[in-house]
Amino acid sequence: MASDSTTIYVVRRGWHIDIGLPVGAISAPLRAVIPSLPGARNLFFGFADKHYLLAAHRNAPVLLSALWPGAGVMLVTGLSDSAQQGFGREHVIELKLGPDQNQALQAFIWSSLRTQNGAIQVYQQGPYAGSVYFLAQPTYSALHTCNTWAAQALRAAGLRVHSAGVIFAGQLWLQARRLKRAQDRADTRAAYSQGGLLPS
Repeated sequence: MASDSTTIYVVRRGWHIDIGLPVGAISAPLRAVIPSLPGARNLFFGFADKHYLLAAHRNAPVLLSALWPGAGVMLVTGLSDSAQQGFGREHVIELKLGPDQNQALQAFIWSSLRTQNGAIQVYQQGPYAGSVYFLAQPTYSALHTCNTWAAQALRAAGLRVHSAGVIFAGQLWLQARRLKRAQDRADTRAAYSQGGLLPS
C-alpha cells in the first residue's frame, strides 16, 4: 500500500473489539476527542451498552436487559504505548488504510458520538486510568453489539467486512485476520513487482 497509508488497530479485548487509531492520524472533527486523553499516542474506540457497562452490579437481570435496545456509550481509551504493549501482540491486528479510507473511518466514529451543536463532552471518566466515556448515537441491543459496531466501522472504511449478523468478537476477528493476510500478500506482491520479479 502507498507510503501515505495509515495503520489502524483491531483489538480483541475478550468478548469486545475496539478500533484504534494513532493520534497523529486523527483529523477534525474527531480530533476533539484528543484533549480528553492527554499524552496518548493511540486512541481506541469501543461501543457498549450504557446500562450494563455503568451498572454498579453486573448481575443476571442487568445482563439480560442488555439484550433489549437501549442507550449506548463510547469508551475511548488512550495509550502512551503501542497497541501491542497495551493489549498484547496476540490481541492486535494491524490494518492499513489509504487517506480516503482513514477519513471515512473517522467520519463513522464521529457520527457514533453524541454531539451538541457540533461539540462533544465527556460523559464520565472510564473504568481505568486513561479512559473516558462519551454518550453514543446508536442504540445497543442483542442485534447491534460492540462487535457489530466495530464491523460497521471497518466496512465504512471500505474494507471487505460484513457486519450483518456479527454479534460476537470471534466473528469479526476471523474477518480481520483474513483482511490482514490479504494486505500482507498484496504488499509482498508489490515489493516483488518493484524489484522486477513476481512471486510464483
